[in-house]
Amino acid sequence: MTPQLPAPFAQRLRQPARLYGTAVISPSPHWVPVVARLGLDFVFIDTEHIPLDRETLAWMCQAYRAAGIPPIVRITSPDPYLACVALDGGATGVIAPYVESPEEVRELVGAVKKRPLKGRTLSRHLAGAGLDPVLRDYVEKGAAARALIVNIESTPALEALDEILAVEGLDGVFVGPHDLSTSLGVPEQYEHPKFLAACDAIITRARARSLGAGVHVIYPANRLAHEERWARLGANFIVHAADIILFSEGIRRDLGDLKARLCDTAASHGASINL
Repeated sequence: MTPQLPAPFAQRLRQPARLYGTAVISPSPHWVPVVARLGLDFVFIDTEHIPLDRETLAWMCQAYRAAGIPPIVRITSPDPYLACVALDGGATGVIAPYVESPEEVRELVGAVKKRPLKGRTLSRHLAGAGLDPVLRDYVEKGAAARALIVNIESTPALEALDEILAVEGLDGVFVGPHDLSTSLGVPEQYEHPKFLAACDAIITRARARSLGAGVHVIYPANRLAHEERWARLGANFIVHAADIILFSEGIRRDLGDLKARLCDTAASHGASINL
């Protein structure tokens, strides 16, 4: 029997309780039951930076849904069509990268929250036209089961943040640390006051509107300290590292400890992974 999913993820995003997950890259069927035992609230599947085709993405989404874990998918661009593809594959929520305007968010709302409306009917509805009661109830019921999150990762997005947050149908925002630090002129300087202040502003302003606020801390230095800082500030959508990152860090740490205990000074000739 398929496990019952928790309360709608979009609803949980707007609540004070924190949601914890990790990025999953591996599409192995053996990975799903392992992840299912970790007590995660969701898995983050990133198609923006990871080469996953549509069939593989759908398999991962369906497998994690069957295991009772909501799959949240970041699409490759803020394209409403790609949002529909992810949802058709079984995604519980969509994260759209590099959003910089409220207009982009409204188009994504049309794809995620107004399904299955399309074409002129959707355009008229987004412009303010109402729907017949039966259709309206059908659309609203479906919308409650799907989450829309957008990445805030540039200075133009920061400048338009209040307008973006005001778009009806948006459920949360997600900090993109690498792109945001680069756009701020302090690339990969995650301790820089300018970067920290921007993250703080995104989180506090989103939570003030009862929207979810997410962070993804992939860099190893002070990872937990950063996650704790932003969680205490209000971030409630925590993506902790990724399977490949934790695997490589664990192997490197354990073999380093073993070599030290054995006084093995021979250098390893294996290629290192640049994380």
